[in-house]
Amino acid sequence: MTIQLDGDLPLQGFHCMLAIGREAERPQAELQGALPPSPKLEQCLLKWKKSYQLLEHVARIEPQQIIYVGAKNIVEECRNTAKNLAKAFTQWLTAESFRNIDQLIREILNREDQVRILIRTSDPQLHQLPWHLWDVVDCYPKTEVAIAAVSFRQQLPPHFPLKSQRKVRILAIVGHSIGIDTHADRLILNTLPNGEVTLLLEPQRKDLNEHLWQQPWDVLFFAGHSQTKAHEGQISINSTDTLPLSELQYGLRQAINHGLQLAIFNSCDGLGLAYSLEELQIPQMIVMREPVPDQVAHAFLKYFLYAYAQGASLYLATRQARERLQGLEKDFPCASWLPIIFQHPAAVPPQWQQLLDKKVSNIQPSIEVERTNPPIKRFGSVIALSTLITGLTLGVRWLGGLTTTELWAYDTLLQLRPPEPQDERLLIITIDDADIHYQEREGMQLSNSLSPQAWTLLTEKLNLLQPHSVGLDIYRSTPLNTKVQSGIKASKWPLFAICKVPSVDDGDPSGVDPPPNIPPDYVGFSDITIDPDDVLRRHLIAMKNPSFDSRCTARNAFSLLMALHYLETKAKVLYELTPAKEFKFGDVTFSRLTPNAGGYQNLDAAGYQILLNYRSLRSPQDIAPTLRLRDLIQNKIPKQRLEQLQGRIILVGVTALTSRDDWLTPFSRSQTTAKRKLSGVVVQAQMISQILSAVQDQRPLLWWMPEWGEAIWIWGWAFIGALVAAVEMRPIRLAGVAILAFTLLMGLCYLFILQAGWLPLIPTLIAMISSLIVVSKWRRIRATAIQHSE
Repeated sequence: MTIQLDGDLPLQGFHCMLAIGREAERPQAELQGALPPSPKLEQCLLKWKKSYQLLEHVARIEPQQIIYVGAKNIVEECRNTAKNLAKAFTQWLTAESFRNIDQLIREILNREDQVRILIRTSDPQLHQLPWHLWDVVDCYPKTEVAIAAVSFRQQLPPHFPLKSQRKVRILAIVGHSIGIDTHADRLILNTLPNGEVTLLLEPQRKDLNEHLWQQPWDVLFFAGHSQTKAHEGQISINSTDTLPLSELQYGLRQAINHGLQLAIFNSCDGLGLAYSLEELQIPQMIVMREPVPDQVAHAFLKYFLYAYAQGASLYLATRQARERLQGLEKDFPCASWLPIIFQHPAAVPPQWQQLLDKKVSNIQPSIEVERTNPPIKRFGSVIALSTLITGLTLGVRWLGGLTTTELWAYDTLLQLRPPEPQDERLLIITIDDADIHYQEREGMQLSNSLSPQAWTLLTEKLNLLQPHSVGLDIYRSTPLNTKVQSGIKASKWPLFAICKVPSVDDGDPSGVDPPPNIPPDYVGFSDITIDPDDVLRRHLIAMKNPSFDSRCTARNAFSLLMALHYLETKAKVLYELTPAKEFKFGDVTFSRLTPNAGGYQNLDAAGYQILLNYRSLRSPQDIAPTLRLRDLIQNKIPKQRLEQLQGRIILVGVTALTSRDDWLTPFSRSQTTAKRKLSGVVVQAQMISQILSAVQDQRPLLWWMPEWGEAIWIWGWAFIGALVAAVEMRPIRLAGVAILAFTLLMGLCYLFILQAGWLPLIPTLIAMISSLIVVSKWRRIRATAIQHSE
């Protein structure tokens, strides 16, 4: 079982890739997860290392009396920091993002299985953590953890037959040993069954090098002083020579090529030694992570070699020896934390008997590769895979499988746009629940939301506002009274009214008739089109005459009529119809929605529909200044304020909660419950404002790519995802580039929506991520196939 971790501890956390399988077989399960960043764990590790290294006996010397610093026992301090580190480490491994890996391991493993857990990482802090404290190791008694490299060289079988031998050949190097009892180490080695030990006691560099070259060795053993400097291990081979292992690399490489299977460094601070030998592709190493007391070093060597020579596996022998060191922790805190195996990812640890039989695989020099991610060298493969994934994505999209998420993304982008000012050409007079109650209290004959008496009073007040036009967004099937009609004629401002076209599909086969005494040219339909999620995103501006009897014969929308009147009479802008029967004002064309426009698929685009480009405000209700009916007819509005609001398009409509004339918009998800829906009169104001702003202010109408353009756009990002995955890089870098590409895509979509452009975000994101995952998986499959073919 391998767990590859890429990242760092304090800032990024780690991306984790788990692979579980039987020895020399393809993984039967793979799974990705993550471990979060943990500055706390890093601090606990540093504090423990500092307190451990303060112990008087942490070296291969005979222990002396424990020194007290003031009133504080440094041994207790070491134990306390160890407890804190253990707690932080085990809590870190219970992270929610890592739980899927932990659960899969427990589902697959059996307590009787012998399990090797390889922690593949290049982060040195992970090498120093007490992985044996992981609950998985504790629950499965035949499990042990080892450290393994992320990259390695191919493992090839030996090219020549080897005969069985009667002894395990051990090269034992006893280096500079002042203050160290190495005699015990030599006695332990000499008692090994079937072991042939060649002892080099404080050798010169030349003698050591010659022995490495002269004959094949099975085990290399070192006892003496060692240290790590600048991430490189050094050993003191005698009283005058302290060598980095790089100065012995040719001899060590020769020994590895001729069958060296295991190196044991029973010396202090061995991680640097492991890093050096790891580069030479040695199959297995056992080192001490920190300075090691002399008694601990003797005990581990004795326990390990005894169990190993008696037939225990290398990993099980290491675990047994490590756990037996706990008996020394009264005098030597954390003794059982020190031994750690470094394992070549492609090597199979040999049994003691296999060393005798020489029937173990060997590592031969070859090209260094990362097994998890071999590159895809054929550019055509990237194009083919990205094209296939694009086709599948477009197919799912065409079937409507992405419409809901695309509309959600569209709404989100609209909400992110910066706020715009109110439309100063409009004024809204609202009739809310309080206005209705006011009319009832005054004894007005209230047949609907606006009584004749209130309408008469309102007409008088409207004259003070000198409106350009007035739109009554209230259904009225009764004629206007004589006084109201006289007031309108005297003021010379036009009154527009609404009706509703019958619609069987909407469950309204009768519709709503217009007011009888309003000229037909001043009556527009109020019908709207909503999406399947009940959100109003489209603006229906015209439709054909209804195919059945109806007194609502309006072909143009109420909003369009009022906007056209304003543009013709005040802005002196006339429209023309294009050959496609689309409205055109100068250079501004109102393009019809098509069935597959933007994120829509197979849309019912009947009539003349455009996308409704809501004016982006802190609240969509703030499209224009608003006055309440009761305030206006009770003279509560200051005269100066009324003068400021003169000459506008005035809309009169109901905002009462009981009116049921309210609609969800793309902004509804970001609004409070009370403001989630827009009342009908505010929607009409948004529609009128869209037309006027597009013609007069050059505010862009919402647009979208043609279908072939969207296909190319989606394929381009799928190709980027496939190409990124095809590049030789570690998973953490792959994730980083993927995040960068995602951020760039989001940024582009946002920049385009600022210019009223609707780009396909969701299908593009799906195609890009799918290409990245598929190509990465393909590379992993190819890597496994290559490994087994070798």
